[in-house]
Amino acid sequence: MTDILAFYQQLGLALTLMVLATFFAAGTVKGVIGLGLPTVSMGLLGLAMAPVQAAALLIVPATLTNIWQVAFGGHFRSVGLRLWPMQLGIVLGTVLGTLWFGLGSGTGMARALGAALLIYALAGLAAPALRIARRWEVGVGPLCGLLTGAISAGTGVFVIPAVPYLGALGLSRDELVQALGLSFTVSTLALAGGLLWHRQLGTAELGASVLAVAPALLGMLAGQWLRGRINGLWFRRIFFVGMGALGLHLLVNG
Repeated sequence: MTDILAFYQQLGLALTLMVLATFFAAGTVKGVIGLGLPTVSMGLLGLAMAPVQAAALLIVPATLTNIWQVAFGGHFRSVGLRLWPMQLGIVLGTVLGTLWFGLGSGTGMARALGAALLIYALAGLAAPALRIARRWEVGVGPLCGLLTGAISAGTGVFVIPAVPYLGALGLSRDELVQALGLSFTVSTLALAGGLLWHRQLGTAELGASVLAVAPALLGMLAGQWLRGRINGLWFRRIFFVGMGALGLHLLVNG
């Protein structure tokens, strides 16, 4: 507990409040559209701290909310059997990325995070009607996972190219929600392993991450309440525009 308090004391009151507000906002986005917690968290926190520190803070909230997402829906077995090659690729890509470069704290990594957010936003706004034939999944899935893992190891963001790929598989809405939850859970745990390997995830960081669970869950509940009361399409567009602007800022200014 002393380590946790020391961690937040080191951040200061203003940055601590920013962390709590960020996870509430990220949870709200996830509650509305089913994704976005790690992306929003990394993007906003990347404005004020090193990507490696932001990634350490999101480990526990992202893991718990993603397990919540993947546990319900009734398609876990079929989705897991279909997507296990991709998940294996995510783990392998994260391991290779961790050994090769890993998350850093310089402007280069902040710009890499910005680039990842900008690409994600552009892909979301373009919303191309891609479809991948079932016979191609055995080859494309592991490659997509490998790239997702490598990008995750360098930026802490694990939505590119995983989200566009999963959206191109022709899954039902419930299957897609569970598929996203599964992919994000595997990515988060693999990222946590990489941070542990580099000794960038200790008891203080884990404890601070646990404290971020409460605002994230409250945000998810708020987002689920909002889901039926707002225009989901416009909300997604605003989300992607915001992520694009954030990514561009990080890319230009580091």
